[in-house]
Amino acid sequence: MAASNVGSSALQLLCKHYIFRTKCRRGIIALHKSFPYTRNTYSSVSGKNVNSLMSEVSSPYGLRSYKELYELSIQDPGTFWGALAKEKLLWSKPFDQVIDCDIRQGKINWFCGGQLNVSVNCLDQHVHKTPDRVALIWEKDEPGTEVKITYRELLETTCQLANTLRRHGVQKGERVAIYMPVSPLAVAAMLACARIGAVHTVVFAGFSAEALAGRIQDAQCRAVITSNQGLRGGRVTELKKTVDEAVKTCPTVKHVFVANRTENKVPMSEIDIQLEEEMAKESLVCDPEVLGSEDMLFMLYTSGSTGKPKGIVHTQAGYLLYAALTHQYVFDYQPGDVFGCVADIGWVTGHSYVVYGPLCNGATTVLFESTPVYPDPGRYWEMVQRLRINQFYGAPTAIRLLLKYGESWVKKYDRSSLKTLGSVGEPINNEAWEWYYSVVGDGRCTLVDTWWQTETGGICISPRPSEQGAEIVPAMAMRPFFGIQPVLMDEKGNRVEGNNVSGALCIGQPWPGMARTIHGDQQRFMDAYFKAYPGHYFTGDGAHRSKEGYYQITGRMDDVINISGHRLGTAEIEDAMDEHPDVPETAVIGFHHDIKGEAAFAFVVLKDNISLTESAVVNELKVIVASKIAKYAVPDHILIVKRLPKTRSGKIMRRVLRKIATNQTSELGDITTLDDPSVITEIVEAYNKYNAQSSKVSS
Repeated sequence: MAASNVGSSALQLLCKHYIFRTKCRRGIIALHKSFPYTRNTYSSVSGKNVNSLMSEVSSPYGLRSYKELYELSIQDPGTFWGALAKEKLLWSKPFDQVIDCDIRQGKINWFCGGQLNVSVNCLDQHVHKTPDRVALIWEKDEPGTEVKITYRELLETTCQLANTLRRHGVQKGERVAIYMPVSPLAVAAMLACARIGAVHTVVFAGFSAEALAGRIQDAQCRAVITSNQGLRGGRVTELKKTVDEAVKTCPTVKHVFVANRTENKVPMSEIDIQLEEEMAKESLVCDPEVLGSEDMLFMLYTSGSTGKPKGIVHTQAGYLLYAALTHQYVFDYQPGDVFGCVADIGWVTGHSYVVYGPLCNGATTVLFESTPVYPDPGRYWEMVQRLRINQFYGAPTAIRLLLKYGESWVKKYDRSSLKTLGSVGEPINNEAWEWYYSVVGDGRCTLVDTWWQTETGGICISPRPSEQGAEIVPAMAMRPFFGIQPVLMDEKGNRVEGNNVSGALCIGQPWPGMARTIHGDQQRFMDAYFKAYPGHYFTGDGAHRSKEGYYQITGRMDDVINISGHRLGTAEIEDAMDEHPDVPETAVIGFHHDIKGEAAFAFVVLKDNISLTESAVVNELKVIVASKIAKYAVPDHILIVKRLPKTRSGKIMRRVLRKIATNQTSELGDITTLDDPSVITEIVEAYNKYNAQSSKVSS
């Protein structure tokens, strides 16, 4: 398709920022007497005409294009990121070294010696200039009941919450779990932790008590912030009840702060504190903690190929800079735009593109509490019309779901405010991309299919930014962001050169937004991301580089599946199911699902002479997975088999199971290493019988 010029203005602005910095004297401004944060004077020039400014300002680099900027970011990352960090962020103490990294050794340090506070960058600087600008639009579960929160109001709420945490003993470096619905108070909780130097770990409010407890235990959280209940899709969820169950096994938790999302009373114990009542006692001012660039900002747990979730660590300056820049330039965000990312704050997308990126840029960001189909399949688009959203960022899972309801739910609403559409969480298929572009965007909006991970901190590959008027290929991430050097590797660990080639997707050099470690397990961090291809960050994904040099993500290469945009290790599901007393062994694989992208298929071996029926065991397994992980993790299919296909060394051949589950038994490949090839016939017969029974039930 021929692309619009959307994105070119953002690229020109980035050129301008860089060029202008190289020419200006290094003056600084103090925002006010009690606000010791500074940056260079050129930070206020963004309102000038970009084209005329570029023609007026010369630079020794003569940068004028995406290609030239990108090449500088790869060849001289110190100069590139140093200039942007000085321009974009407010510092209490300037950094004295841009980069000190050796990814072979797992050493990742950016903006060394610098000091700042993330909440100051996200709140105070905007309150100083435009206090009444809307920071958050809370799109509550019931449509038409949105609440707007200004930057001044959000700062005051954040300060009261921060003071409450401080008064109850939460100190710099201590961890705080946040288990809340999407709401302004949840955002304030994140920013309050950032303000006092505490480390937040947000846990998706759909996780079970056991999953929540595991994360609290691993992080050794001192406090939990939650709500009495949650509201989503017209249903009430018992959040406080879940927290009560979780903290029974979490001795490090000294306080549970409970906010009220509904008017319903919940039982309160001696460690429970009613949050709003305590906040009301506090000052609207809270002095921000001065933090080093590499102090921990937050931890976020993500699934791996082993059963135990990984506490991914992100730090202060590098993460914030990368989130803000990708938000601005991938989506062509302009001052005054309303940015609508519909992700939950429990996922990294919510961290980077609901909270930190937009707020650092002074944007108006939407908090979406509901679901795409509540009260009907027009919810997203009615919201776009009512709130006049300019950028809309959502998951392919939701787009595929809405596609099945037809165009009428989209076209009954005015979507003329939309300028950019985005896709996140998993590769988007061509049918969904075309519908999103043609129906939702009326064929006039830029559509960016973004690829990134919890570990990368922000978008790494996306069609924008780019040269002005550059093409966008449907359902393809395409172009690396500044500082990202994609590398394809073959099975022998060699780089795959040239175009029209495929391989394991790696990133060849560090960037500011990348994760620093796995909490408490640096060796696991090294093994997971840097051991397979020394000197490179291994993403775990495969990719194809087209003949034009664009990147297409082809999917996971390890035992991780992507259900509705949520990464989940198959080992997690297996570990949960193996706890059933009648189940000695399971194997879980992922398979294509029209709505969810991928779904789980479990092959389960039962003990001999069990007292329960097979169907009863299957039902109990579903309950176990839902209670130990979450409802979305429950396998769509659970097939009882006599045994699993294993090599002579005892390794389960999940590749074979995946072929059986996708009706590709004629393409099993090499099975010479199987200990007993007859197991294939057994499993295929069981699968065919299962399919026949399922067909009868559905008909």
